[in-house]
Amino acid sequence: MIRATFLFDQEGRIGSFQMEGHARVWRPWPDEICAGISAIAQTVIGSLQELAGVEPEYALEPANIRCAVSYPDDQKRADIIETLMNTARIGCLQIANSYGRRFVTVIDKPYEEIE
Repeated sequence: MIRATFLFDQEGRIGSFQMEGHARVWRPWPDEICAGISAIAQTVIGSLQELAGVEPEYALEPANIRCAVSYPDDQKRADIIETLMNTARIGCLQIANSYGRRFVTVIDKPYEEIE
C-alpha cells in the first residue's frame, strides 16, 4: 500500500508531504499506481523549483519520496506554493478514488497532531 501523508502548518497550508510504500499487492496495475504517485510528487517538486522559485527540502528514494517547503513572506510566491502542494494532495486523492483506498491512502495531519 502507498501512504501519502500531508502535514499542515499553523495556517492550514500543506508544509510537507511523504509518499511511501508500493502498490505491488495488486495486479495488473501496481506499477501504474506507483508511477502515478511518483509522477505527482516529482512534478510538484520540480514545479516548486521552476514556478515558485523555491528550493524545497526533498528526498527521492525507492518507495519513499519526501518534500518540505517553507512559505515566504511574498504572498504571490506563497500562493503558488500552496497551490502546488494542494495539487499533490488532490492528485493522490484522485488516484485513491480511482484505484481504491486499499492501494493508496491519503493521510492529513493537522498542525495540532504534529506537535
